[in-house]
Parts: sequence; structure tokens; C-alpha cells
Amino acid sequence: MRTLRVALAQLNTTVGDFDGNRERILAAARRAAGEDADLVAFPELAVTGYPPEDLLLRGAFIDDAHDSLQRLAVEARGLPPLIVGCLDFHHHLYNAAAVIHDGRVLAIYRKQELPNYGVFDEERYFQRGHDSPVFTIAGATVGVTICEDIWYPTGPLTAQALAGADLVVNINASPFHAGKTRDRERMIATRAADSTVAVAYVNQVGGQDELVFDGNSLVIGPEGEVIARGASMAEELLVVDVDVEQVRQRQLHESRLRRHRAHGAAREPVFVTGERGTPLTPRPAPQRAAADVTEETYRALVLGTRDYVEKTGFESVFVAVSGGIDSALVATVAVDALGPERVTAVAMPSRYSSEGSIADAGDLAQRLGVRLVTLAIEPMHAAGLEILDREFAGTEPGTAEENLQSRIRGMLIMALSNKRARSLVLTTGNKSEYACGYATLYGDMAGGFAVIKDVPKTLVWRLSRYRNTLGEVIPVSSIEKPPSAELRPGQLDTDSLPPYETLDPIIEAYVEDDLPIASIVARGFDEAVVRRVVDLVNRNEYKRRQSPPGVKISPRAFGRDRRLPLATRYRGS
Repeated sequence: MRTLRVALAQLNTTVGDFDGNRERILAAARRAAGEDADLVAFPELAVTGYPPEDLLLRGAFIDDAHDSLQRLAVEARGLPPLIVGCLDFHHHLYNAAAVIHDGRVLAIYRKQELPNYGVFDEERYFQRGHDSPVFTIAGATVGVTICEDIWYPTGPLTAQALAGADLVVNINASPFHAGKTRDRERMIATRAADSTVAVAYVNQVGGQDELVFDGNSLVIGPEGEVIARGASMAEELLVVDVDVEQVRQRQLHESRLRRHRAHGAAREPVFVTGERGTPLTPRPAPQRAAADVTEETYRALVLGTRDYVEKTGFESVFVAVSGGIDSALVATVAVDALGPERVTAVAMPSRYSSEGSIADAGDLAQRLGVRLVTLAIEPMHAAGLEILDREFAGTEPGTAEENLQSRIRGMLIMALSNKRARSLVLTTGNKSEYACGYATLYGDMAGGFAVIKDVPKTLVWRLSRYRNTLGEVIPVSSIEKPPSAELRPGQLDTDSLPPYETLDPIIEAYVEDDLPIASIVARGFDEAVVRRVVDLVNRNEYKRRQSPPGVKISPRAFGRDRRLPLATRYRGS
């Protein structure tokens, strides 16, 4: 059996950390050498971290990236060939992959398909490549592509397969959203089967600002079969033996491939290494079940929170806990991400806080093992109402009086954060609230990172129940009681909003799918309710523009994904 041993290094890189990224690459390459790997593949733009955004407009950044790549090549002497995501500048800037061996950069592949949708702005920075080289590595013919290249049915992977590739390595920085893992795997399997070629897919892992990269690297056989899956939400060196003989035998039986090759230009592979001298001892492919969507989403929140805090240099966090489900989930994610010693819970009861909510906040803190600070806001609330009494005279109490409590809480928790060096406030608003403006500017929206801003309320409940299967830390009463902001006597969320079981599907249809009102109504929703929700979403864009960043877990998150004008008179139909 002719075998190519491939190592896929799904790494957690950091944008601009040239030395740290290079050390991670080298450490993984050394481990791969110890596993007798024939080649080691690393994620897209592993040298710089992804996405560098407007750092790519700075000549000094591009020069530093070039220097780091050259240094990597020298320091990797004696290691197996590396395929590393990098920048390439030659009259224009390219998103590229370097093939490194024997102390040199032997060749460069330039990304051909540049995504320019959702969170991606690659046409803002990069020129498209046009060449699709193949390489001889350990006697196998190997193609190299980058991320978006593989999503097109007739892209460079097809050209490399027609040029004789046994294996195509696809290096990625593909961000997570719930359900994407399954869709991505199905797409890669289709590409492999359509081109009768094995595919080694390596993905970045870790949080970078609002994005989370999930790993889930893959090796797919020429019939679309999954040979190996990498870990979800964790760094890993996935080492897999690819049966090159099986791939070639399958290609010999594929008459369609022969006909296409007859019309294509022959291509001489770029030589990297010859066949190995001693045969490999076969090793079984690592087997791993596909990740559960709810579990993976929860782990994405944990990973995104941990990396945002640590990569931005913060050491600890504050979370305002009310006894409700949103703050309970955020505090639990924070503890799972950072450990209880780095999390402080802050309870700020008012005259309207129920005894049950106060008790639930204390119960949560005890279960999580975090310090609980209690700051009763009644004196400040009373003083604020007294100061405003003359201006508010003659009006009915309403939102202004209610939100005063939220803003006092925002002021106090920000003061705690300011007093403790290198600390950050985690906000607790969910996507349903942000969509409808059911959140207070400079109140519960005040903070540095919004952990669940892309998590609809119904998913908040589902994630909380999932987390309790690992150990019951969220009080059951917080999950089961009707949600309330507790800013006035007897208040419930349903006083201001439709039930979340109705609200969330409408938000998804309007925000994520961009459906018009008539199409949403056709799904069985009351037209008056739909129009009210759509009006709330439209009117509150200005609030969302001022919200802190948060973990993206949906296909269409507010902010990076969904960008609408603030001043517009278009209200939909």
C-alpha cells in the first residue's frame, strides 16, 4: 500500500503575534516529525493570524509577515514539508499558502476565490490568484487550495485533480455558526467525490474578536467517505494515513475523469520530496463522531469568551447577576472559560427585585464558586428619582423611571471594572432583546463583551439545560420562572414582547433570512405581531450599533454580518 502520512495542525493563532504564531507552527511541525508525517498543513494566514483586517493596509505589517515567513522556513529546516497560510506581495497583495522545505520557501499558491460577503471583506485587500500548481511530496501528487476555493464546484480543486492530484490540501480560517459543521462536511465530501480525489481540510480554531473558528479538520476519501475528523473547539494535530494507491485505483476506474484530463493541459508537478526510504507502519485513522450542535454552540461561547479576554490582555471579568436565566448563562460561560477565581458576580437588587431572584443570584454564585458582591441600588434610585422629580412632574411613570435602575447598575459595575486593573464587564443581553431594543443603552448594554448577543432567548434556555447535564450549576428556578426585567411591580417580558417561542422565529426570518412581512405571515404568524416585531427591529438599529462585540454563533449576527443604515425611511413590506 502506498501511503501518504498527513498531519493537519489546527492551531489557535492570534492576529499580529508573529513570534507566537511561528512558535506554534514549529512546535506542531516538530510533533508531526515525531509521528513520521510526510507533510504538515496549517490554517489560512497562520503566519499573521486571521482576519488581520485593515492591518493589511500597512506596509510595515506586510513586511513583518514576510520576514516571519522567511524565518519560519529557516527554522523549519530538517522538518517535513510545511504548507502554511501566509501573505504574498508581488505588485499586489495575495492571500497565499507557502510550501516550505529544506530551509526555503519552494513555492507559493495564491487564493483564487475571495469571499466578500457576511464577515468577509477579502476583495478589500487581496488580488485573486490564477495558477493551480501541484506538488510531488513523498511520491504523491498534492494540490494546495485555500478555504473559499473549495466551495466552488469548478474551482482550483478540480483543476488540480485533472492535473493528477491524489490529495488536495485545503487550508482554512472558516468561522463557526451553529449547524455549519454538518454543511461544511457535506460540501467537502461532494467535492472529493466529484473530482475523485482525497481532501485534507485543516481549519483554524479559537476566538478572534467576534468570530470563533471551530477546527473540525477533516480527511475525506475519493468517494466522499470521512476518513478522520479533528476535534471541535480545541487545538489538535490530526495525523492521518491517506491510501494513495486507493485514490489512484479509484481514478483509473473513473472514465469521466480520463475524458476531462484528455482535454486539459498537462502539468509537471513541482518537486518537494521523493518517496520515503522505509515504509510506514500503518496506523488507524482517528475516529470521532460529529459534534452535537447544542454542545458545540455552548463550547463556541466558552472559547470565544476565553480568547477575547486573554487575547485582549484582560485578567478578570465582572458579571451582573439578577437571578434570571441570561445572567446565569453568561456567568456560567465565564467560569467555564476563565475559572471561578477570575470571575466576580455582582448583584444589584432594587425595590422591585423579588426575594426569589435575589436568592437565585446567591445560589448561582455559590454553585459556580465565584465571589458575590451585593450593591443595593435603592439609595441611588431614590436619589435619582428625587433629582428628576421636577422635570418628570405631571407625567405617568414609565420607561424612563424603569431604565434609571438599569443605568445605575451599569454605572456601578463599570466603576468596579475601572477600579480593578485589567478587568472587563461581560454584558448579559440576548439576541431577542437586542433585536427588539429590549435592552437599555448605558445600562445593561454597558460593558466590554456581550457573550450572548447572538443567542436568541429560546436558545438561552436550551444551552442552560445542556450545561446542567454536565453538572447542575444554573438554578432550575432561573430556567423555569417567567422572564422579567423586574423594573416595576409584577413586570414580565411578555408585557412588552410576544412570547419568545413566537418572537424568535420571526426575528430569524426577518434578520437572518431577510424575508418580507408577507412571507413571514405566510408561515402562520399573526400579521399584526409580525409588523410590530419588524418595526421594533428597524427602530433599534441605533442601539445595536453602540453595543459591545460578542460571540457570533448564527449565520447572520448583528454587526459584522448585518449592516444597515441608521437613517432610513424604508420599513419593509
